[in-house]
Amino acid sequence: MDNRDEVKAFLSSRRAKITPEQAGLQQHSGKRRVPGLRRSEVADLAGVSVEYYAQLERGNLSGVSDSVLDALARALQLDEAERAHLAALARAAGPATRPRRKPPARQVRPSVARLLELMTEVPAFVNNARLDVLAANPLAQALYAPFFADPARPANHARFAFLNPRARDFWLDWERIADDTVAVLRTEAGRDPYDRALTDLIGELSTRSEEFRVRWAAHDVRLHRTGLKHFHHPVVGDLHLSFESMELSADPGLTLTALSAEAGSPHDDALRVLASWAATHDPADAPAEPGRGHRHC
Repeated sequence: MDNRDEVKAFLSSRRAKITPEQAGLQQHSGKRRVPGLRRSEVADLAGVSVEYYAQLERGNLSGVSDSVLDALARALQLDEAERAHLAALARAAGPATRPRRKPPARQVRPSVARLLELMTEVPAFVNNARLDVLAANPLAQALYAPFFADPARPANHARFAFLNPRARDFWLDWERIADDTVAVLRTEAGRDPYDRALTDLIGELSTRSEEFRVRWAAHDVRLHRTGLKHFHHPVVGDLHLSFESMELSADPGLTLTALSAEAGSPHDDALRVLASWAATHDPADAPAEPGRGHRHC
């Protein structure tokens, strides 16, 4: 598989983000032709020849040593996700005979499904690297009611974020959600370029959403392990919840995400109200418009 275009776009976009001042280089008088570092400056910082770096930025990472990748990562000030992405691109550029990743699991095992079922006080779900949700407990189904309202299965976070008009009401910080979603998909595309279903999803979103196309072209990558999610729920109003995402090591490509609120907080109270509501309602019956009088600050 030839990933030269991907490598070229990633390296050049990272180079454009670093100013000479950020790199600790002395500025010379005169107008610069590029917004970030020159190729020669990256080569100097990485300790390689300009010719060799130019070859790398033309997309040829085949056979590049780990020490050179580390030097590039330092020169371009890559974060953890970007370093991992660069390493994944290098692996994909290697010999075609290399072993492929083990195919991702297509469904959750019964023991994982039972674990979700037993998590009654926190919303929890399992998704694959394409952001398809493969299983969710009742509280997660209630929390993500607008998301699960779409009859298409498997429900997919990216399709909801970019193709469902309810997403902008549901996410209080839709712009950040959109950025994160694309960055997660870009990370997975670098990790497993052979995933046909992922390629099809990216093609669909690129065709149908200008917002997705713009973000995809930025070549940003991100790890999505922990943080905050901000909802405007149609039943209980505003919710600010912490999330933890944990890879299921026995199930390649699957991640379990659980959300919670600080004990005794208004958001914790709102989750309890939502759990009570879910016990007597079908989440699909959640109103289309956000509830009134239930905004939790």
